[in-house]
Amino acid sequence: MMNLIFIGPPGAGKGTQAKLVEDRLSIIQISTGDILRAAVAKGSDLGKKAKEYMDAGDLVPDSVVIGIIAERIKEPDCEKGFILDGFPRTMEQARALDEILSAEGLDIHHVVEFVVPEDELVKRLLGRAEQEGRADDNIDSIKNRLKVFNEKTMPVTGYYKDTNKLRKIDGTGTVAEISSRVQAVLGH
Repeated sequence: MMNLIFIGPPGAGKGTQAKLVEDRLSIIQISTGDILRAAVAKGSDLGKKAKEYMDAGDLVPDSVVIGIIAERIKEPDCEKGFILDGFPRTMEQARALDEILSAEGLDIHHVVEFVVPEDELVKRLLGRAEQEGRADDNIDSIKNRLKVFNEKTMPVTGYYKDTNKLRKIDGTGTVAEISSRVQAVLGH
């Protein structure tokens, strides 16, 4: 069993790499972004709440996201392990995650931080906007999302560094190059 967190700014490649690790290790990827986007597409109450924040490039409130994760990690498909992709994004979420995992007798084994220069992130996100047509991948929203990441999520990396679980990797290069760096830090 291996429980992981993939952390990094928007466009750093967390989702791409999480999918590869999911396939390789047969552990489940939990993407808060995917869960929230699915709720928006469905037009559920959660989706309506989340849409306003997401379209502006802001974080969905902690209480909403924490509730989603708390329910999700209790699902049977998480018994072999999981990768949290895009969670936690705030210190409140990190502390809540500790409580949730502790109550379930679980722990996080590694936190992988993807480090990518800002100009590369903007280029990737604008490219993704063209390919996927995501409303949160316009230039104003991208700038805001990067600002929010630096203000809210960077302290979370310090929190995990203090627990000796943080593993920083260079998130530039090809998908295969980044994947081999991820494998190296995970020991798989």
